[in-house]
Amino acid sequence: MPESVILTQEDVRRAIVRIAHEVVENNRGCRDLVFVGMQTRGVPLARRLAAAVADFEHEEVPVGTLDIGLYRDDVPARGVTVEIKPSEIPTNIADKRVVLVDDVLYTGRSIRAALDALIDYGRPERIQLAVLVDRGHRELPIRADYVGKNIPTSPRDEVEVRFQEIDGSEEVVLISREEE
Repeated sequence: MPESVILTQEDVRRAIVRIAHEVVENNRGCRDLVFVGMQTRGVPLARRLAAAVADFEHEEVPVGTLDIGLYRDDVPARGVTVEIKPSEIPTNIADKRVVLVDDVLYTGRSIRAALDALIDYGRPERIQLAVLVDRGHRELPIRADYVGKNIPTSPRDEVEVRFQEIDGSEEVVLISREEE
């Protein structure tokens, strides 16, 4: 299946810096701000956003991790082989401004599950969504507040975000699948 690079390592870096600036601007600073990365690739993305904020604001923003495995609406269809990774929320999120972070926004179902999971940790003042790629095809009324790149895709296509920490390379690729 042919794949094409849609974001290079430098493009990813620029998108992260831009999103970090937008988050700080829209929240009028870092006070009571928390990044929560969705397992798996939302976690390094959240950490990079926090690092970018620290670079230009000289303030540390807490970063948490969130696993949505048990909150997915497709668990019964997938069986009991759902791999659960640890969720770690580093601070009480009640009355905080939480930026939920994921790599790709597609149907919105993962984000719905993440919202359910996040609320189990407290009631934030506000939840915002940051994604590196929005590929469209929503099935639920969910939209991202911060987007690195909007990429029109076919429902058959696949978008893969690759991070050095997990995949050994740094890029976003579009994998075109032929019609079956």
